[in-house]
Amino acid sequence: MTVEAAAVPAAKPSHAVEIALLFVLAALWGGSYTFIKLGVETIPPLTLIAARTLIAGAILVAVIRWRGLGLPRDLATWRRFMLQACLNSVLPFTLIAWAERSVDAGLATILNATTPVFVFLLTLAFAAQRKVDLRKAFGVAAGLAGIMLVVGVEAFGGVAGELVPQLAIVLATVCYACAALFGRNFTGLDPLMPAAGSLICGGAVLLPLSLIVDRPWTLAPSQESILALLALAAFSTALAFAIYFRLIRTLGPVGTTSVSFLRVPFGVAIGIAFLGERLSPTAWIGLVLVVIGVAAMTLPERKAR
Repeated sequence: MTVEAAAVPAAKPSHAVEIALLFVLAALWGGSYTFIKLGVETIPPLTLIAARTLIAGAILVAVIRWRGLGLPRDLATWRRFMLQACLNSVLPFTLIAWAERSVDAGLATILNATTPVFVFLLTLAFAAQRKVDLRKAFGVAAGLAGIMLVVGVEAFGGVAGELVPQLAIVLATVCYACAALFGRNFTGLDPLMPAAGSLICGGAVLLPLSLIVDRPWTLAPSQESILALLALAAFSTALAFAIYFRLIRTLGPVGTTSVSFLRVPFGVAIGIAFLGERLSPTAWIGLVLVVIGVAAMTLPERKAR
């Protein structure tokens, strides 16, 4: 089936629905950290990531077939899928997995939550005629300040440590920002198409590396790790990527990447609900700032008369 056959007719979605999907995406990606932690107990990170992308891609291809659609067949579209895969999964997943061997989780969370900042700056840098959106700029600043308060300023105690791993996380964050901006090239496609295509391409890159480095046929993963991998692939990857590419089209790159801020409150909520953790007063202030920041970045722009 051609790209045109898979195109989606233009329709203006409900903003409330898109905001609800943004919160669903935050929950799916916020829960991925738990699945990853369970998975890497008996599955090496590279193999876990390769299996995650391949399984998720297969799920989305099955859904596409079930809907009576087909993936694009032209080479130009698949080149874009490959570039999107490198920016959104292959490079950042690998960089973060390597860096978190020595970087504290709190500092990694703060560094990884700066995606909207880079999206905002890159948008200004490459759109010469674009005016500064003060509301979105305020939202980026408020959300980043809120993340710092939620995680705790003591997380910055590790800044003076390993510089290279910290720069690796920052580079991964820049990759995510570029992926969000590049994702606008798929606005004429059903969101399932770039989601499935980029995952298939990512799996094609990661699988040979996994075979060479980890030799997965020698592994003996536990049942818990296998279940975590399946949940990670089905919910935090396949479903999450389908929502992500839809939101790129409806909320735009800055609004969609505000999910980086929302992931932290969801992680905190999970800790409160299931682990009995408590928040400090500054963390509650931080949560309020995160909500304000996300609202500022996702509210629809007023059209000029």
